[in-house]
Amino acid sequence: MPQTKSENAMPLAALIRPQTLDEYIGQSHLVGPNKPLRVAIEKHQIFSMIFWGPPGVGKTSLAKILAHAVNADFLELSAVSAGKADVKVIIENAALSSRRTVMFLDEIHRFNKAQQDFLLPYVESGRITLIGATTENPSFEVIAPLLSRCRVFLC
Repeated sequence: MPQTKSENAMPLAALIRPQTLDEYIGQSHLVGPNKPLRVAIEKHQIFSMIFWGPPGVGKTSLAKILAHAVNADFLELSAVSAGKADVKVIIENAALSSRRTVMFLDEIHRFNKAQQDFLLPYVESGRITLIGATTENPSFEVIAPLLSRCRVFLC
């Protein structure tokens, strides 16, 4: 008997999303042997970063894998619909958690200057590890102070 939409609510992409670097296909310049993100995972030393690339190349999957590999809390926002209040909740939860908090901000280029400024002290202090994803050139779309606290990876 075929399943109804309510019985199988997860999209196919979510069901087949890779969970580990060994399952992840692509981006060998970032996750291959002795490459920056693989080394960061092996050392359990992830840092704030921005993934820049076209849709569908695995930016979100890679962020989830990184957070999981270092046993961090993973909280995901879309800059299209999130605002300062949503970020505040994540920061407050991060302060209460004993684990590292990775905040994944999809479409980071959609945050305005004030919203990006709000992230600065928390990224700088390490309260959150920011992983942003963008299809736009971050040099033009992300404010310089935030950009200077992140490593940019072309995906």
